[in-house]
Amino acid sequence: MTSFDVVGFGALNVDKLFKVNRIARAEEESFVTGFEEACGGSAANTIVGLARLGCKVGFIGKVANDREGKLLLKDFRREGVDTKGIIITKQGRSGTVMGFVDLKGERALYVDPGVNDTLELEEISKEYAFQTKFLHLTSFVGDKPFQAQKKLVEILPENVKISLDMGELYARKGLKALEPILTKTFVAMPNAKELEILTGKTGYKKNAELLLEKGVKIVAVKLGSKGCYVTDGKENHHIEAFKVNVVDTTGAGDAFCAGFLYG
Repeated sequence: MTSFDVVGFGALNVDKLFKVNRIARAEEESFVTGFEEACGGSAANTIVGLARLGCKVGFIGKVANDREGKLLLKDFRREGVDTKGIIITKQGRSGTVMGFVDLKGERALYVDPGVNDTLELEEISKEYAFQTKFLHLTSFVGDKPFQAQKKLVEILPENVKISLDMGELYARKGLKALEPILTKTFVAMPNAKELEILTGKTGYKKNAELLLEKGVKIVAVKLGSKGCYVTDGKENHHIEAFKVNVVDTTGAGDAFCAGFLYG
């Protein structure tokens, strides 16, 4: 019996975004003109999106018992995300991303993974992970949580389907490193650039075929303003994006994953 529609498994970060007059180089100064703080992490964004669509969702991750950790938990609970799968540790600090955005919208990001990168399989409640229709995986910076994801995938019951949003971090690991996850993945949702990094080849359609050959059942390639390309090896569909007034593309890929999984 399943308790959740989707459980996310990825890094949890508090994003601290500074608006600056320009991004300073070495030995230079610039000035802060504004500040925003928000809870983030790729899987977290997708899970919150699914919660807003009415899905029953939970999360597997790790935070410290600090201000940022409490903020992340509070934000999840406010959005209706179950937090029983999140490990809270007394040592270390929660993950943060410090970003600087200039007047042109160009960004410089500095990631402090914190306790995200200490997460190990032994800390995860298997019962929690097994009681979902989908387990949605996204990337971590460090190797420990990546190994934990691979080990968890190996022991998942067949009724739990895996969705993967690899991001550039995991794409850079290459096909061989990701193969233990790809062979068990039901739906992979990379963008075209990530596919090129992953395979070392150009052409998102051919790269999607490579993922199918590895065992992925459905590949949905995000193409930005050009929409998306979806294939299961039998049917291929290119869905055009509808026109919108674009304000900010941050988290657009995470929102796509939420919509695709919901559909």
